[in-house]
Amino acid sequence: MAHHNEEEGSIGTSMRGVTVKEHVFSFSDEGDDGHSVQSDDPTAKFALPVDSEHKAKVFKPFSFAKPHMRAFHLGWISFFTCFISTFAAAPLVPIIRDNLDLTKTDIGNAGVASVSGAIFSRLAMGAVCDLLGARYGTAFLLMLSAPTVFSMSFVADAGGYLAVRFMIGFCLATFVSCSYWTSVMFTGKIIGLVNGCAGGWGDMGGGVTQLLMPMVFHVIKVAGATPFTAWRIAFFVPGFLQVIMGILVLTLGQDLPDGNLSTLQKKGDVSKDKFSKVFWYALRNYRTHLLFILYGFSMGIEMTINNVISEYFFDRFHLELHTAGMIAASFGMANFFARPIGGYASDVSAKFFGMRGRLWTLWILQTSGALFCVWLGRATSLPVAILAMILFSIGVQAACGVIFGIVLFVSRRSLGIISGLTGAGGNFGSGLTQLIFFSSPRFHTADGLSLMGIMGMVFTLLVAFIHFPQWGSMFFGPTSDGRKSKEEHYYAAEWTEEEKRQGLHEGSLKFAENSRSERGRKAALDGTSTPLENENAADV
Repeated sequence: MAHHNEEEGSIGTSMRGVTVKEHVFSFSDEGDDGHSVQSDDPTAKFALPVDSEHKAKVFKPFSFAKPHMRAFHLGWISFFTCFISTFAAAPLVPIIRDNLDLTKTDIGNAGVASVSGAIFSRLAMGAVCDLLGARYGTAFLLMLSAPTVFSMSFVADAGGYLAVRFMIGFCLATFVSCSYWTSVMFTGKIIGLVNGCAGGWGDMGGGVTQLLMPMVFHVIKVAGATPFTAWRIAFFVPGFLQVIMGILVLTLGQDLPDGNLSTLQKKGDVSKDKFSKVFWYALRNYRTHLLFILYGFSMGIEMTINNVISEYFFDRFHLELHTAGMIAASFGMANFFARPIGGYASDVSAKFFGMRGRLWTLWILQTSGALFCVWLGRATSLPVAILAMILFSIGVQAACGVIFGIVLFVSRRSLGIISGLTGAGGNFGSGLTQLIFFSSPRFHTADGLSLMGIMGMVFTLLVAFIHFPQWGSMFFGPTSDGRKSKEEHYYAAEWTEEEKRQGLHEGSLKFAENSRSERGRKAALDGTSTPLENENAADV
């Protein structure tokens, strides 16, 4: 899809990368001999080794090198601040419900509303990323949703509380732009780890807010404010964080390795795609819908827990507000390592077993997480409940990391839309489980947790139905059709014959070449790769 300027000395001409200048901890895509493939090309413009799409083959979490690592850090921190804003009310519910006279139904409906708005915004964000770039999408959403966070300070009744939480939830679409941004900046061999870190560290905001908001509330109250005034003032903190991050993303960010999308389109280096076609190819791919559901019972369950866990410990074990908040915070804080571990496990399993390894890893982790969720609901003592919650958090959060190690390979052309649809699945699943189990007196919170875990285990069985013709599925290998078993055939099928004649599919062919790692080690050694230059664009 993209035409890159290949003249010597132009920006992004390095096809293999350069010697890394910063000696810091890193994860890399290594060659068979155990050494990163690097180049001494003096005209190279990247600080990290890159592949043929100029995606980084090395992940250096302590670096802020432009453009790859800077995009990574801007992306996850933006999502982190939005997670803080969305769930800022949850740890303060015991105070807010007394101030606004909220019932259990009011609190449950507000929890559903807080994640429902993002269903639509995440769908829209996918299209924005495909057509305008991740930088504009992230920055504008951060700044446009900040006023809704400030509005929480002026809520006077249950209706206003529900409406404002619904509007704040729109900012969760920054997850889509974050995962899209990292996917276009890093190669597929390490994308599980990179997306796992970006998503996990962003999700960690759900844990941080359990500590931050009660602390801010306490400081404001100590300064002289009444409890019913202090919680309102506290919401200015996450609001200002969003404004600051919006400005930083807009001024420091870069859409693609070679520059901003609008600039590259004006130069003719990147062609403008049509929304109708991008959306159609995402919608017609059945894997999109399965990932939508699967993410609903990994990330969806996680977001549900963020809304109910503090109140659950507060009421069930008769704890102090700050104590319940600290325990609840450990659930979200586990994202710091749990989701990256899931992404890394996905990459390692793919190295040996290809895409089939990723799918098996997803099923094992997500099923385990759902099982521990059942145990959490059955726990009768505080230590057992805490242990079950931690194990549950590790399983379900690691599964989230695995899923977005798979999303990248579903479609090259419609990556943004599919990321958006998958992300929206998380919000849909959260809204559904909260509506069924936590929005009415029908179920006690403990029973709702156990039933939600059982529901998660059942729907996770859908992993078995995800099949890639070039790589296979959990139980079946790749197709025996020699033509359809090629990566080039799968990704070029998203382009019409006319578009191929114009060369618009060239980016997909480069991506296909780089995605051969999903065959697994044995298949990669036994199989024969068709060089791209010998591919007939009209025949793939």
